[in-house]
Amino acid sequence: MGRVGRPVTGETEQFSATQREAGDGAPGATAAFPYDRMTVERFRAAFPRARWRDDLGAWFVPGTTAERRLKAWSGREWTGVLAHADERGRDAFAFEPLVSPYLEVADDLVVRTPYSRAVVAELRMVPWARWDPASKAWRVPFRSLEELRQRWPAIEDGARQAEPEERRKREANRRASPEHADRLAEAAERRRNRYPVPKDALPPLGRVLQTHMGCAVFEAVTGEVVEPAVAARFYPGVASETGTLVWVTRRRPTRDELVLAWPARTDANPTEIARGWWQPTVEVLRVERRKAASMERAGATRRSRGKNAEAGAEAGR
Repeated sequence: MGRVGRPVTGETEQFSATQREAGDGAPGATAAFPYDRMTVERFRAAFPRARWRDDLGAWFVPGTTAERRLKAWSGREWTGVLAHADERGRDAFAFEPLVSPYLEVADDLVVRTPYSRAVVAELRMVPWARWDPASKAWRVPFRSLEELRQRWPAIEDGARQAEPEERRKREANRRASPEHADRLAEAAERRRNRYPVPKDALPPLGRVLQTHMGCAVFEAVTGEVVEPAVAARFYPGVASETGTLVWVTRRRPTRDELVLAWPARTDANPTEIARGWWQPTVEVLRVERRKAASMERAGATRRSRGKNAEAGAEAGR
């Protein structure tokens, strides 16, 4: 709060002073206020023994009467300090204005941009900057002009990137990329709920097994031969050298099945990994149990919300 680079909002505009020890038994008080170079200079002139303390996140002023002296100073000076800083900022802006379609000048500086996380992150680092829900814009007092000017190139760039037309261009480029086509093809393959296994090393059905895609329960052997190109593209971990590959249907194991699954005492050997399935260790089962429990809770929440929505619609008829 007291130095440059620390985020400050409108809620922390006021000067605060708290009597406390420095940590080594020395009496004194901490002073916290948003950073402004001229304000710090005036504060240091009034309290030459003040020192910034990173561990306290504030200025520390020694003395048994430090809190009283700090509050007396803020009562006399604080309003004037802010007014002086704003006036100095207005003069600086008039001499060298920021010209941008995202910036308006009113009693303060009004920053209005499309939503962008990058823009929000930058503005949060500007002292005294605050979000105004009524105007749906960020309000920055003139006293923060210097910090805003330093961050403006990043703010303006983030705003341009967030414009709807720029978003549409990026989405079109993303969809046209080979990587996007690969992701769509992989997702379509996963929805088939199948897995290649060697015809001469079929897995046991109905048991929790580990695969290159995580734990699974195989339900049936279709007998359909796997095309080598499909296996190489989507299941590179299953070695085709193990013989002819055939499809088996698979599903995710439930949490109860994972709890009852018997773990392997040792890690899988290269032969087991090459065939594509093996018995999971207890460490793997623990991770899979947590994932399954989380997914089951999420599913229960969705079903509950669906029932509530149906009940509400029925009551409104």
